[in-house]
Amino acid sequence: MALDISSSVQALPRSHGAAQLSRAEGRLRRLHQQGCLKILMPRNRCEAVVVNTAGGITGGDRLALGVHAGRGESLTVTTQAAERVYRSAGGAGQVSNLLTLDEGARIDWLPQETILFEGSALERRLTVEMAPGATLLAAESVVFGRAAHGETLRRFHLRDHWRIRRGDRLIHAEAMRLDGMPTGPATLAGVRAAATMILAAPGAEHGLDAARAAIPQGAEAGVSALPGLLVARFLAPSAQALRAALVPLIAHFRAGPPPRVWQL
Repeated sequence: MALDISSSVQALPRSHGAAQLSRAEGRLRRLHQQGCLKILMPRNRCEAVVVNTAGGITGGDRLALGVHAGRGESLTVTTQAAERVYRSAGGAGQVSNLLTLDEGARIDWLPQETILFEGSALERRLTVEMAPGATLLAAESVVFGRAAHGETLRRFHLRDHWRIRRGDRLIHAEAMRLDGMPTGPATLAGVRAAATMILAAPGAEHGLDAARAAIPQGAEAGVSALPGLLVARFLAPSAQALRAALVPLIAHFRAGPPPRVWQL
């Protein structure tokens, strides 16, 4: 049964957060934090950890993050922990992420998993504006229900939009809408976790064979290529199995392990 999110959010506490990060000319140029959204840079000025101090997302919450990498800069952006999306009392939680990359810049967008609870509602958007010579490595993972609680999702709402532009050209667009768990064999039926990984860079398509070889044998995954673009999809029976399949591919394209917080 689909989750009804049409009712208005009554006078309940809601979380709002906004943060902006910009690195250019070898220095941190801007760091703005507001509300429940914070950015930490514990190891160095090239790795940012986003923290939602509200402890999760529920209906009516609003989060907005903007990250800018100047010419030739390299940034890794991750999250402190998996993001939990709790049961909604009305409305959907809104998450908007904007990445901007100047010429020769690189951003590795590697948040940890998003875990959907029964009755949750989330609408999320990732927008990328990148110069022709920039590089983007982006991975997003979704876990359907809490395995430790024996939770099987039946009622939830998820909208997920990706838009990636190189110069003035739209090079990747996708939109997913789920209102309850699909049951067909060609969709997500029977899985607990799913992920998408994208590499957008000059000549990315030439890494297709290496990308396929980096995925562990037996993983339910596939990789496709277009000029300047690699897209990998993963399905798994658990969050742990999803990471086991995803991490080797991320490590391959980073020439190193995922962010340290992934290992904590």
